[in-house]
Amino acid sequence: MTGKPRLDQILDYLKSHNLVTVEKLVDATTASPATIRRDLIKLDEMGLISRSHGGVTLNRFIPTQPTTDEKIHKQQPEKRAIAEAAAKLVQNGDSVVLDAGTTMMELARNLTHLTIRVITADLHIALFLCEFKQIEVTIIGGRIDDSSQSCVGEHGRKLLRSINPDIAFMSCNSWSLDKGITTPTEEKASLKHDLCTNARKRVLLADSSKYGAYSLFCADPLSQMTHVITDKGLPEEIAGQLTQSGLILELA
Repeated sequence: MTGKPRLDQILDYLKSHNLVTVEKLVDATTASPATIRRDLIKLDEMGLISRSHGGVTLNRFIPTQPTTDEKIHKQQPEKRAIAEAAAKLVQNGDSVVLDAGTTMMELARNLTHLTIRVITADLHIALFLCEFKQIEVTIIGGRIDDSSQSCVGEHGRKLLRSINPDIAFMSCNSWSLDKGITTPTEEKASLKHDLCTNARKRVLLADSSKYGAYSLFCADPLSQMTHVITDKGLPEEIAGQLTQSGLILELA
């Protein structure tokens, strides 16, 4: 097989798989590991792929914040499973910070039987949970980001830096061991960082389809989290690396 068709074959394989190893590409192309590694160097130099711990993905740079409408119908079974697993970490009497997003809304739906205090940036979550009288809801305030219908800015950051919650749940559109938890805007990255700063447990909720994607600004390295809850679509190699890094990993 000549180089050009093999490169196309590698790219086609990556389009249907979130993250792959050299070994998997060897099986898919029947080329040698050394040949595959040379091909990956070429594709990396062309800007078509991203190489990371455990494998390679298509270059998945996310330049702008997806809207709630764009996200709401994606990965729904995975988000529900992740939310159900996350809810088991919360106990009566806890103070809980909820980031904005559709996965967080699923988590909120799983907390309605508890007597807790919730601090959130998300308008939808605040309006939903305030219907349950045993849940005390605080919204962080500030300017409303129209893409996510959530609060951003220094007003909310100041509040987040002043509290000491039992658990903070962070969501994201992109994450990886190499680049951490990233977001398209500096404003969002700063808020996410403050959201987890003082929490006893810091839990990332992110489905596996987002692994390997990245945006311009890093909110936190994964090492700042105590837990990661994702779905069973995460490659085994990556799951092993996350566990070895000291994170408590749950595949829902």
